[in-house]
Amino acid sequence: MPKKDSNDIAARANRVKKRLLNAAGKNPETLLIQYDNTLDGFDEEKIDDMRDEYGSNAISRRKKAGVFTRLLEAFVNPFTVVLFVLAAISFFTGDFAAVAIVLVMVSVSGALRFVQEHRSGKAADRLIEMVETTISVQRVYTDEDTEEETSRRAEIPLGELVVGDVVYLAAGDMIPADVRIIKAKDLFVSQSSLTGESEPVEKFADKIQGKRHNPLDLNNLAFMGCNVISGSAVALALAVGDDTVLGAISRQMQEKKPPTSFEKGVNSVSWVLIRFMLIMVPVVLLLNGFTKGDWLQAVLFAVSIAVGLTPEMLPMIVSANLAKGAVSMAKKQVVVKDMNSIQNFGAMDVLCTDKTGTITQDRVILQYHLDIHGNDDIRVLRHAFLNSYFQTGLKNLMDISIIEKSQEQESYEQWQKFTKLDEIPFDFHRRRMSVVVADEGGKTQLITKGAIEEMLSISSYVEYKGKVEPLTEDIREEVLQTCKQYNADGMRVLGLSQKTNPAPAGAFSVADESDMVLLGYLAFLDPPKDSAEEAIAALSEYGVTVKVLTGDNDAVTKSVCKQVGIPVEHIVLGSDVEKMAPAELKAAVEETNVFAKLSPDQKARIVTALRENGHVVGYMGDGINDAAAMRASDVGISVDTAVDIAKESANLILMEKDLMVLEEGVVEGRKIYANIIKYIKMTASSNFGNMFSVLAASAFLPFLPMLPIQILILNLIYDISCITVPWDNVDTDYLQKPRKWDASSITKFMLWIGPTSSLFDVATYVLLFAFICPAFAGGAYTKGNIAFEALFQSGWFVESLWSQTLVIHMIRTPKIPFIQSRASWQVTLLTTCGIAVGTALPFASLLLSGDIEHGLKMAALPWVFFPALMVIIFGYMLLTTLMKKLFVKRYGELL
Repeated sequence: MPKKDSNDIAARANRVKKRLLNAAGKNPETLLIQYDNTLDGFDEEKIDDMRDEYGSNAISRRKKAGVFTRLLEAFVNPFTVVLFVLAAISFFTGDFAAVAIVLVMVSVSGALRFVQEHRSGKAADRLIEMVETTISVQRVYTDEDTEEETSRRAEIPLGELVVGDVVYLAAGDMIPADVRIIKAKDLFVSQSSLTGESEPVEKFADKIQGKRHNPLDLNNLAFMGCNVISGSAVALALAVGDDTVLGAISRQMQEKKPPTSFEKGVNSVSWVLIRFMLIMVPVVLLLNGFTKGDWLQAVLFAVSIAVGLTPEMLPMIVSANLAKGAVSMAKKQVVVKDMNSIQNFGAMDVLCTDKTGTITQDRVILQYHLDIHGNDDIRVLRHAFLNSYFQTGLKNLMDISIIEKSQEQESYEQWQKFTKLDEIPFDFHRRRMSVVVADEGGKTQLITKGAIEEMLSISSYVEYKGKVEPLTEDIREEVLQTCKQYNADGMRVLGLSQKTNPAPAGAFSVADESDMVLLGYLAFLDPPKDSAEEAIAALSEYGVTVKVLTGDNDAVTKSVCKQVGIPVEHIVLGSDVEKMAPAELKAAVEETNVFAKLSPDQKARIVTALRENGHVVGYMGDGINDAAAMRASDVGISVDTAVDIAKESANLILMEKDLMVLEEGVVEGRKIYANIIKYIKMTASSNFGNMFSVLAASAFLPFLPMLPIQILILNLIYDISCITVPWDNVDTDYLQKPRKWDASSITKFMLWIGPTSSLFDVATYVLLFAFICPAFAGGAYTKGNIAFEALFQSGWFVESLWSQTLVIHMIRTPKIPFIQSRASWQVTLLTTCGIAVGTALPFASLLLSGDIEHGLKMAALPWVFFPALMVIIFGYMLLTTLMKKLFVKRYGELL
């Protein structure tokens, strides 16, 4: 998105936010005047005026680019430029098979990206589909016959709603816009999709006093996409369509996703290769043209050098690595939607996660059933069971958890033998509910549970230290303090009271809820997933810091974090984030592990700040409020219970509840990175060393050190030897910390390790030119001695293949190869076969062509060459091992 458009959107969002905050601090009457409306509603003329001023209530969709534009964007990038150049080079050298292979690679890569870009828009479409409904509003309508105006409630399509409309809400309705409540009766709204709070929030019509920072924190505002759980309300529409909080999330999800760490890394590597190619090819061309005088041969040689310098198997290695990782993750019940994300998973050093439904089970359990003093009491559980089991209203999550806990008790069947006589249903005004039960002996009890403040207000007595005592102020204070302690631990606390032998059956009323005996407390918790603590500890061992970003309150969040082992030194709230400048937020995200009461936009800001600080960031969530943060991250992770929008925005979906798969995903991602970077570094350094050798040979030899066709075949054999690199073993200690893509590291590696092979190439030149060739090809070299040239080129071909292939084993680990660290059997087998085929090729070429002037123009090597070759290769391996140790000492790591 252009910067100007982004700034315009931010300014517009800021204006809307101020509108919401100002409205929260005004009386309903003042607001109606401000928006030039009354409780009778707008007439048709005013509706058009408001729509012109504030826009329509429709979440806009980004205009989709044409097919050609999207195809061009998918196929044109630095990586594919390298491949297209390679295809052109191969075409001019006559290697049409290579052209076909490279074009297939480009096609597959571009097609995958094209499909992925197409799918990314689905998440925004899912959001828009959510709000296709009707809503009840108050409007003034004109009778066409009598032209009389009458005010009446009407059901209108949601898209026709305008700012300033008077809206009626009832249980089951979806909030149609961002609204200010102007009348409310027991109104409870679920905001979990936007804030992550599992409990419904009660909304009021009163104006908010004092400072206001985050609209989502205010209890007289409600937001598009949230649901009315119970009660009713009259509301005034303040923001519609794109201006709503939900609209802002939709806009973010339609923006182009920023490039991930993996994409940046591959692009930077591509540019390194391009720069080296642009430097080396002209130098080789000019050097050979001027020294040899045959410019056509010089051009063909320079082209073959360009082929050798470019690791054309890189797309295959990358694709095979990622595909292997995807298959491995699928076996662990992880759906991989974007293969690139697996490598980002491994590079990740910060995992941001929502709390509810991700590290917690998103369900309520009865954690404690306690007497007044905080001791476990089975009587409290029994009374709570009788209250929940026998009430006939809708059983909430707490009722269900009480019943489930009771089913674990030995006396559960005995408790079911009570008989229900009557009940007083729950309502939001009393915030409690009561049942009357009788035991088998005929004894009746009124049992009431509800909010602790309400229970204290109807209780005159308390079971205190084994006796029924009057409820004094001191005991009341003790009860409240005990509840505060449990609240601080993130638990929701209900009180439980009872009254023996209340009014006769059929005569019960709310008035009977008085002079009761307070029995104790019920403490409820959304517990962490069983594997959460172990998974977070495992991630820490692998160098991944876990940060919690939640819309829930700080007390609950702090408690859950302590249970799963996330350090909580201090918590930053959404209201604090809102006031922070970008530089302040960048500092805060480094020092803080827990953020609470965040809006969706604030979550995305925190993720962006972490990425701008140089971190590779994963985000795990399950709600609409997590979608924007997922898109802002390097890798978005969703869970099996997530809403569809979160799953659409995610790169990986965990289909099992076991979070230990996070650790396995990190390890798999790091193996992928290790094997990709192995190939890039070993190939780039080996090719660079060979080209360095070619420059030396071009300057001092009177003929080409190797023919273009021989260079291409050498390159082909080496490439085939590298096919199994994705299946190579990775040293365990290498997996312990995250790795970032660093193109400069590749350049340093090339400059350090590449010339090492050149020293032994030069030694081979001297051996061949001064000793082997004169002895077996008719004496000292004279121009036109084809036998001398063929023997020399064959000897360097074999030595280059040995050194280039063995470098796979040398560079794949900082340890001593074959002794301290062994390659996989696949790599060992294919490299051995490559060396065997390459060594036999000069003999086979001569045998098949009949002479050295046809075919590959190679000559059979004398047996004395091979002992000398062994000495050269052994020396090369020793020096490479030494250079590896010096490189690690200088730069900290090899790969």
